[in-house]
Amino acid sequence: MGPDVPLLNDYKQEFFWKRFPQTILGGPRFKLGYCAPPYIYVNQVILFLIPWVFGGIGTVLYQLSTLEDYWASILAAGLMLLAAFIVQGMNLWVRRNSVAVETFTPENTLADEDEFDFSSCAGSETVKFIIPGKKYLINTVFHSILAGALCGLGTWYLLPNRLMMLYVNTGVTAVLFIFGWVTVCIGEYSLIINTAVETATFQPQDTYEINALTRPLYIFAFVAVDLAYRFTVNPILLQTAQILHIIFVFLPVLWAIGILPPVDALVLWVLEQVLEFVFGGSPMATNVRLLVIFTLSAGVVIATFFIPDSLGVVLFTTGMGFILSLDLSQIETSFRFCCRTADASLEYPKDRSHQIGWQFGWKIILIYISLLIMILAEAGLLHFFARNSTTSGISPQTILSYILIVTLVGWKICQEVQGAFIFGLLRNPFFPKGIRTVEVFKQKRAILMKASLIQRILLNFVSPFAMLAFLSVDSSLQYLHTASLCIGFTRAFRMVWQNTENALVEVVVIAIVRLATLHSSLLWWNSLGTGIQLLMVGIIRDRFFQAITKLKFALTVLISSWTEKKQRRKSSSAIIILNIILFPVVLTIIALASVLSAPLLPLFTLPVFMVGFPRPNKSWPGSVGAAACICPDSVYYQHMKHNLAAAFCTAFSAGSLGNPTPGSHYLCRFQDRLVWVLILERGFGYCCINIKGLELQETSCHTAEARRVDEVFEMSFEQNEQARTCPLNQHFSNILTPSTVLPVQVYSDARNVLTGIIDSLENLKHIKEDFAKVFIWVLLHYINNKSKSENVQDNQPLQQNTTWLEENTVTSMQTESSKGPKDSFSINSEIFHDWSDEDIFDLESIGKKTGIRLAKTSTGMQQMTTEPVITSIPGSLETQSLSSDINDEELPKRTPMYGLPATDKGKQILMETNTHEMIPVVVFSSPYSHKLKVPENWQSGPFSPLLLQELLKSFPEDWYSFVLGLLDVFHSDEKRSIIFEVIGDTTLKDMYSHVVMTCYGVMLGTDSIIPSPNQIFKVYSGDIPWSLGLDWLTQKPELLTLALKAFRYTFKLMFDKASLGPVESFAELVNYLEEYDRNWFIGMVSEPQWQQSVLQEKPYLFSLGYDPSLSLYTGRVLSLQEMLLHVGQLNAEAIRGQWANLSWELLYATNDDEERYSIQAHPVLLRNLTVQSANPPLGYPIFSSPPIHVSLF
Repeated sequence: MGPDVPLLNDYKQEFFWKRFPQTILGGPRFKLGYCAPPYIYVNQVILFLIPWVFGGIGTVLYQLSTLEDYWASILAAGLMLLAAFIVQGMNLWVRRNSVAVETFTPENTLADEDEFDFSSCAGSETVKFIIPGKKYLINTVFHSILAGALCGLGTWYLLPNRLMMLYVNTGVTAVLFIFGWVTVCIGEYSLIINTAVETATFQPQDTYEINALTRPLYIFAFVAVDLAYRFTVNPILLQTAQILHIIFVFLPVLWAIGILPPVDALVLWVLEQVLEFVFGGSPMATNVRLLVIFTLSAGVVIATFFIPDSLGVVLFTTGMGFILSLDLSQIETSFRFCCRTADASLEYPKDRSHQIGWQFGWKIILIYISLLIMILAEAGLLHFFARNSTTSGISPQTILSYILIVTLVGWKICQEVQGAFIFGLLRNPFFPKGIRTVEVFKQKRAILMKASLIQRILLNFVSPFAMLAFLSVDSSLQYLHTASLCIGFTRAFRMVWQNTENALVEVVVIAIVRLATLHSSLLWWNSLGTGIQLLMVGIIRDRFFQAITKLKFALTVLISSWTEKKQRRKSSSAIIILNIILFPVVLTIIALASVLSAPLLPLFTLPVFMVGFPRPNKSWPGSVGAAACICPDSVYYQHMKHNLAAAFCTAFSAGSLGNPTPGSHYLCRFQDRLVWVLILERGFGYCCINIKGLELQETSCHTAEARRVDEVFEMSFEQNEQARTCPLNQHFSNILTPSTVLPVQVYSDARNVLTGIIDSLENLKHIKEDFAKVFIWVLLHYINNKSKSENVQDNQPLQQNTTWLEENTVTSMQTESSKGPKDSFSINSEIFHDWSDEDIFDLESIGKKTGIRLAKTSTGMQQMTTEPVITSIPGSLETQSLSSDINDEELPKRTPMYGLPATDKGKQILMETNTHEMIPVVVFSSPYSHKLKVPENWQSGPFSPLLLQELLKSFPEDWYSFVLGLLDVFHSDEKRSIIFEVIGDTTLKDMYSHVVMTCYGVMLGTDSIIPSPNQIFKVYSGDIPWSLGLDWLTQKPELLTLALKAFRYTFKLMFDKASLGPVESFAELVNYLEEYDRNWFIGMVSEPQWQQSVLQEKPYLFSLGYDPSLSLYTGRVLSLQEMLLHVGQLNAEAIRGQWANLSWELLYATNDDEERYSIQAHPVLLRNLTVQSANPPLGYPIFSSPPIHVSLF
């Protein structure tokens, strides 16, 4: 798309210009887009002016001295309350009396979706259109009461006499009275008639109708200040009331441009700001934690005020500041772990093992208790001796000031040399250059690790104790019993631990000011006290750095709109000229946004700047990590989140990622993966992060920005010749500043085109030759493992007797009827319809063909010997007669013998003599072979005997013997002889040859034709081409799974042989197969087992794929290894500004066009990636983690 793509399409423009007037006026709809009767507009005007009429009645009565001001307000409130109930009652009455089934007249399908058919001035459609009503009855009552109170207080607030007392000017009074009542009417209409859609929208859906309270809330806040002034008569409140009365008339403008936040965002923002700058805390990862910590912090401040002694204050604030700065969520986790139920105890430790950093155990608790005792002892002793000291030399604070200054300088130097750039601008000469492997990087950063150890000691041990000493000996602690000093010192003692870096900067600033004014006196400054001084410095520090980053963001948007050719619109030059002319206005907007800690909103991401409404640190409502656009690729981010968090733990402790301040954003790049990391919370020894994964299926915009990210990282870390000659950061204007490289254990993704491999005749022949071998190995190991899992007793003494035959080797088919006896038994002739031998029914000939020797017993019954026999012809039966006293119910279940063609269901074979029944059995020549017996339902086959006989010729007997000899089945002293005996058991071998070659015929065909690449891919993916035996195989899911597994192993073997060379021995082939079975998952990406293997950290994964657009077969290999992850820090204000524009554009302007301008690729602002990383439903990350607690030690 070109740069001149419309900011809003025609339909959205029309929609916007209908919605915006409604927002300005608080809800009345005067621009409908279609013709409406005049009474629609008249009714809305009347409802809009009703509060002014009622307030005017009270005002007139007051001005005529008929009523006192409070009675005039009560009168207006009562009238408005009555009117509100009447209005809401009309809506309820209409909704209850609406006809359930309505007759719809033919409409123009192209008409606007909000078109109504009005019938009369007070008709049901008119009432429902003008007064939509409330969803909940409680809101109907509550909002009506608020409407009455708002009208009454508004009347009191805008009484002309009161306005004259404030301004002593008739003209100002008239203007404020008129436009003030416009403001009140707008608030009333939004509350009780129809809530306007606010430009400052925080929640995607107003489920509980909170937005209706936004405008009345601000009116109440203005009135509250005026009431406070009237009852206290404070000069400061007088000036405040005068200013607020002027601002009051501009409230509709502020609401329209979206500076004032909605109620929910306002509450969270106020709690965060007070907790951070008044109580010394940090923004919290969850709203519940924010509320709990805020309450505890407020309790600490209140308790401090009532402690009578300064020593007690020091001990209490020091201890509570340390405790509240700890990761208290770990205590909850440990408590739940200790008090878990029996059911939860099986799963909870698994989650606990994934926590990063310190976990609250007995050792950690003891460390924290010891540390608490140390800091209490230090603070208490220093304060006690400083309070009682009478020496008049150099004060202890002066000495500590120099120590803190040196500590700050040393820590900052050691921290800055850890990253790729110093202050984001100058290339760091000490940072490793040309790093491509993990080993090289670890070797080259050895010097930096020494510096990181120094900065860690300075930050985590020297700085806190030095600052604690500085505060403990402060003289202003003697004047604590004022609210300001209690708040100031409570914050100061907590900031030492909550955010040591910022606290160190603030204390050093105070120290420098005191050293600079050592021989002079700043009365107003010194009168504030150290606590309030630190509070003011903290606010100024935060707002100053916000202004710097906002200014950089504004310049980046402005300059890149011209330097980036694809961003240069026809209006760009005009906008740039206006920004230059109105540069003071732009600076004012930036300053206002910084003071409010609100995002700087670039409208449609153009250099047209506005102040967004203040919002919480995490920018979005709802729980962190609760929503994401889950897809199959999400599993890669889910797997790496803990490893990445552990790597961030190392980087934070080393200082290579700067200060982990809440609200900081980091971008990580590895191969095709982009990871977005947000700092949510910060405390002593920990921080809380949220990890998001962006899509892997890259669009054109995504690809363009990802390419720029790669260029920035390559120029910073790999450092080509051009980069080495330039000591500056050539991408300083980009919102991404490269920070460091992190070794992280992740899956490396390698994709190969298999042209020349999968279409090679020689390789395809190898597949056909190797499948039987691989399947033998898979099948034998499966049967062996299954036998072990069934707890079969190894090396049990067995004897070749009737009992052993009955329990282990007799396999039979129960008979139903006889076709007619021949000699001593009869056989159903239908079984042998494929045989051409004329003597098929002759028992002796059957014995010759099958190798079964029959012997007469003393009872006249023929019995088979247990000697080894030659492999029988497929379709023959081996029989064994049993004693006549054995009933059919006592016999074990018997199934058709291997090689026997499948019979119709319900047909059975009868083998009997005139006195005894003959049962077909299988006799192993080794009593140990039963441990490897193939399941009975696998021993039948779908192929004719002649076809199966042809397949059996390809059975690799030598490989079968070799694999069988390697199995760990028997554990007796005569293991070698037993294995030799089992290998020689031809009956067992016939079983395996039948199963293996039958599956071979189903998977690869019974002919000698070499399979095509398409057939190989289909079989690999489980889409086996139809054949005579496919139904037979699919009815045996266990066997089908084994056959598919063997085929995939075979394909991987072919791939490795084509890449690494041929397999020269059986031992080498076994090594390949054992490696596949132990360390590989070989399957398809779309299978659930693929994702399970990733989460289980299988070392390697292989998949075969096909690209229909290019007609290419591809191979994909994932290998788990430690790789280098490039990490850069993003301009936090650039992210907040773009997210604020996204929220306004989608939630208010409803500009959800997939090709809109604000989502197009911008290599400098990374606009498309920033939109992706937003929380759903506005963004679409494919993975978002819950808050992860990371150690900073």
